Amino acid sequence: MDADKVFLEYVVKALVDNPNDVKIDRTVDEMGVLISLTVNPADMGKIIGRMGNTAKAIRTLLRVIGMKNNARVNLKINEPEGSTRPAPVSSSTKTVDQAMEDLKGI
Repeated sequence: MDADKVFLEYVVKALVDNPNDVKIDRTVDEMGVLISLTVNPADMGKIIGRMGNTAKAIRTLLRVIGMKNNARVNLKINEPEGSTRPAPVSSSTKTVDQAMEDLKGI
């Protein structure tokens, strides 16, 4: 088994309340290694962490393991079925003119 997958499984199962629901898929292509993680919906918060800090830390450690093995490792955390997380809001979606029109109404 690959070191990155073993590491991820160990860490994630230690963090969650439902370790039997942890599923990890690992694929390799010309871009590097992609690890897809699926956990019980109730455990998503534990994996993401406050402000995404836990997920960032896990990704950083996976990259370090990848560098040791001369591989680029990326982690994708699958959203649970029926997730209602709002879409990210991009500040660049409005033109300057649209923003000025919005300000006139204030």
